Amino acid sequence: MYQPAHFIQADGAAVAALIAAHPLATLVTAQDSGLTADHIPLLFDAQRGEHGVLVGHVARANPIWRTASGQAALAIFQGPQAYVSPSWYPSKAASAKVVPTWNYAVVHAHGQLRAIDDSVWLHAFVTRLTHSRESARAHPWAVTDAPPGYIDQMVRAIVGIEIELSRIEAKWKLSQNRHTADRLGVVAGLTGEDTDQARAMLRLMQALPGAP
Repeated sequence: MYQPAHFIQADGAAVAALIAAHPLATLVTAQDSGLTADHIPLLFDAQRGEHGVLVGHVARANPIWRTASGQAALAIFQGPQAYVSPSWYPSKAASAKVVPTWNYAVVHAHGQLRAIDDSVWLHAFVTRLTHSRESARAHPWAVTDAPPGYIDQMVRAIVGIEIELSRIEAKWKLSQNRHTADRLGVVAGLTGEDTDQARAMLRLMQALPGAP
């Protein structure tokens, strides 16, 4: 991905937090028919391997686990994003030489995919995945809430995948290329929008080192 130096995000904890908050990855692999994109929730094990391991599962009917196992894969995690109006820049009044742009945070995780066709592994994984999404709820659902025979049937319909990562690219495009007054203008504009996406973008901008 195109990566100007001022947008590089090298903070591993920030990268892991984005993946945890936005786990539905766009998983890109090469198949006989060309590039294919699947949308799969993935958990990030930061402690495994040099750059971490992504773990998930796909439907058994999905050919990715047969055709792409052992091949290169790219998992894209899209974080908060927001349109930036040039009308928010104080510099507009000075020169009018401003244009719209888009702020966003994204993680590209590259590695090699492997399939795991193991019912014990799969049962443990879906239990972990479920816990990761349900634990904060007032009345969390657990795998054990469903009949064991039904869960076994569901597990037989999926195959596990792991991607041992060879590199991670993270890009936080958050108006770092604008001077302080314009960055404050973007903060004010997003604050005025008062949407979930705007608030999420504001949190990222305000977490930047040296944020105005």
